[in-house]
Amino acid sequence: MERYMGFILLILIFFPFVLSFLGAALGAKNEKTRDVTVIVGLVAETLLSVWCLFGFFSGGSGETIYEINIPEICGFGMNFCMDGFRAVYAFIASWMWMMAAMLSPEYFSHHKHRNRFYFFLLMTMGATMGVFLSSDLFTTFIFFEIMSFTSYVWVAQEETVPALRAADTYLAVAVMGGLVMLMGIFLLYHMLHTVDMREILPAVHAFEDKDMLYIPGVLLLFGFGAKAGAFPLHIWLPKAHPVAPAPASALLSGILTKSGIFGVIVVSSNIFLWDANWGHFLLMIAAFTMFGGALLGVFSVDLKRTLACSSMSQIGFILVGISFQCLLGEENMLAIYGTMLHMVNHSLIKLVLFLSAGVVYMNVHALNLNDIRGFGRKKPLLAIIFLVGALCIGGIPGFGGYVSKTLLHESIVEFEGTFLMDIFEWIFLLSGGMTVAYMTKLFVCIFVEENNDKDRQKQFDSMKKYMSQPSRIALTCSAALLFVWGFIPELFMDRVGNLSASFMNFEGEIHKVHYYSLENLKGAAISIGLGVLIYVFVVRIGLMLNVEKDNPLSRRVYANRWPFWFDIEDRIYRPILLGVIPYVAAFFCRILDSAVDATVVLLRKTLYADTPLPSERVEGTMLTDIIGEIRNAIQWIANRTYNRKHKTHRDYVHIEAIKFDRLKTEGNIIQRSFSFALFLFCIGFSIMFMYIMMQQG
Repeated sequence: MERYMGFILLILIFFPFVLSFLGAALGAKNEKTRDVTVIVGLVAETLLSVWCLFGFFSGGSGETIYEINIPEICGFGMNFCMDGFRAVYAFIASWMWMMAAMLSPEYFSHHKHRNRFYFFLLMTMGATMGVFLSSDLFTTFIFFEIMSFTSYVWVAQEETVPALRAADTYLAVAVMGGLVMLMGIFLLYHMLHTVDMREILPAVHAFEDKDMLYIPGVLLLFGFGAKAGAFPLHIWLPKAHPVAPAPASALLSGILTKSGIFGVIVVSSNIFLWDANWGHFLLMIAAFTMFGGALLGVFSVDLKRTLACSSMSQIGFILVGISFQCLLGEENMLAIYGTMLHMVNHSLIKLVLFLSAGVVYMNVHALNLNDIRGFGRKKPLLAIIFLVGALCIGGIPGFGGYVSKTLLHESIVEFEGTFLMDIFEWIFLLSGGMTVAYMTKLFVCIFVEENNDKDRQKQFDSMKKYMSQPSRIALTCSAALLFVWGFIPELFMDRVGNLSASFMNFEGEIHKVHYYSLENLKGAAISIGLGVLIYVFVVRIGLMLNVEKDNPLSRRVYANRWPFWFDIEDRIYRPILLGVIPYVAAFFCRILDSAVDATVVLLRKTLYADTPLPSERVEGTMLTDIIGEIRNAIQWIANRTYNRKHKTHRDYVHIEAIKFDRLKTEGNIIQRSFSFALFLFCIGFSIMFMYIMMQQG
């Protein structure tokens, strides 16, 4: 295995890029051939990743590293490696892409630009693999930016006004995050003289002024946190998911956010290993992300927006684990296991839930809870699949989400903190309770309640073939893996935790965790109890209203009670970035421009006063002077011969000079106009060519 691992790493990363071009070429001629080819290719990629992961499972350790580098690219070369953590996420990524591709043919059966979607779907997969298998931050950055630009097309796929606006927000956050991240990489390289992930920790130990490392650390956290959807850079999450196609939403939420978490782990486990200050700073971000996402989920009345807000909240849970890795020091095993397992749980959960949401949208073409209400009443398979995801993310005992949340909760309990830490524990439990509440809301709405429109409900109940066989296989396999993964935690989850420990620089002793002890069940019971109370008194009573105000027995509808004005992007970011900053910058630029002009004028009037050089020509050229003198001579002769009664006295030297200057000016205008027109033509031709290529789908 070791002999071929370098070659296998290249296949895992670059095969999706090759497949994207092959799929686009096939799709231009036959879409079914393209769909089959893409699915077969992704099955092969998944099997290869399973083979790699099995090698680490059989070895029992994630410390073994296989690596390969491609020199002389971007100055530093590209460097890749695989350890236990990376092997797990190579499998998770390939599995999720395979399942999403199996649902895509039916989902896009009535959509335009299908070829474009498949092309960027596979391009993004290759970039994501490049991120997870990168071994230095320069390589991470290269594939991180490719991933941002290719996934932008997912958000803009439908080309509606909300989709394009959400895509603009997504791209703006991605670009700003990438630029800030690059600045952090440069600073880190300047300080440590390396950005190789395995060399950063020893270099940090040898670095004297460790306080200076907070500057590149915060910059890197900004870049990675933007992709992860951490507060306050979460603004793209609730807006991108509702407008993106369901297969894309599953990948955006389940795997692309984890590429950001990957970077946060690298920073926290290497630059700030066991750093309490960094741990507290990260914990504050985690609290806002975890609680804020859950609160938005409770208020949301849109299926995919609720799942998107849930993703934000679950990212907060994962950040809790990373922060306690720093706070607990060498005794951080629970935090490491909780971080890794909740990452995997969230990836698999969101695959199940978003694909289920895709089935709902395919049949109803709506996402508002009042419109899709009652859709799944007589669809037991879809109900079971959705329920598995809901129970898992809610932290119900017997499912994987309970295990990872228990580990995270135990990390909080293990830390001997202050009164503020006790408050944070209740925020953690309350956020878990809100998760139970909004997932109960979704399940009851879709699978238990009846639609207010009786004719619409009859239409829902009569749908027998609401998804194709490939879609059925994709959802069933995704839910089955999620269920088996969490049913016996000692068989899979503990072993995955062991594989990832070395990646997070764990140096303590591994001890057995009793997941179903009375104390751990007590924490889950508190969250579930809070969830029931929130659902009954907040969701059912506070966030629903009667259609007929005068009739208390009338059916209640889900109402959007979230204040419309409370939007961070519209109220803070856009006014500042598009209003305040450009105005302030323009004001200072005008001041500086005027100051420079005044300085130049002052210097020319004093120290550098203009004096004509002896050989300096005032106007015109030698040729205009000759022509002007000849015409002046002709004028002199005419005034003394045939034109004595109407003498003229014109300075033809000056006249010819003016004609020359006018001709020169007109020539420059024509030249600039032609160059500008040619420039516009080139841009227009390029855009037209790209548009024609995309229309082939």
